[in-house]
Amino acid sequence: MGHFPFGDETRVLDIRYDPVFKAVFTRDTPKSKGALSDLISALIGRTVAVETIAANEPPIDDLRQRQLRFDVACKTEQGEPVNVEMSFNPRASELVRLEYHTARLFTGQDIHGKTKDYNDLKETYQIAILSKEQFFQDENLTHHFLYYDPDTRVSLGGRTRIITVELVKTEPVADKPVEEMTNAELWAVFFQYLTDKEKRGKIIEIINREEGIAMAVDTLIHFTQDEIEYAHQTSLLKGELDWRCGMREAECKGRNEASLDIARNLKGMGLSISQIAEGTGLSTEAIAQL
Repeated sequence: MGHFPFGDETRVLDIRYDPVFKAVFTRDTPKSKGALSDLISALIGRTVAVETIAANEPPIDDLRQRQLRFDVACKTEQGEPVNVEMSFNPRASELVRLEYHTARLFTGQDIHGKTKDYNDLKETYQIAILSKEQFFQDENLTHHFLYYDPDTRVSLGGRTRIITVELVKTEPVADKPVEEMTNAELWAVFFQYLTDKEKRGKIIEIINREEGIAMAVDTLIHFTQDEIEYAHQTSLLKGELDWRCGMREAECKGRNEASLDIARNLKGMGLSISQIAEGTGLSTEAIAQL
């Protein structure tokens, strides 16, 4: 077994933090691009090579853009648009948000010109690595979503894919021998347990086994002190923003519950649904279900 590539006293940056993830996979180096190619290949289930990385926002050295998404937008050598995002604290609206950004990614392709038509649209991949929350009540670590008829299970054969990885489901996977893990499982365990000293032996095995992960670690090792400080400060700022968003959601939920209580009372007094809707601001559908 090899050695952990960081010293015992080194503060290992958590790659699940958005700015760290972004910085590892968007550097203009062969190892950074190789790591990104390997990650995408593991999750979409076929080998691809990243050809270009878009001008991602916010830039990795801009501390001012606190509220923007830390995504990695790129294209494969076949011209397929791919967006990869690490969400450390995904919100409740994450799934519909993924659907929205997938549509934008797909329709953002250029098919203008007399020689182009819909057949020129490339397969498009929106990849979300979800760190702190579980959205699907099963044991599957990854999910692949595409258009299909739910009654007949007939696929539309469309060209958009949404792929999710829920890191909270990695515990049973981490207990498997490394040689029995899929490439997607290797990446998921690496993301989840890189900074966990109790899982250090497993992480060393994974780094030694998977070349793409080794390239990601090599990129992480060579962060400058300024980049380390930037990642730390950005994580603090993002944590503050996440806390504010959580408080706002809780406040909105509280207001909605109060409105529902008022609507129940008004309904019990015999007021019509339209009158209750006008007085509470709730929809007629919500009131009808009370």
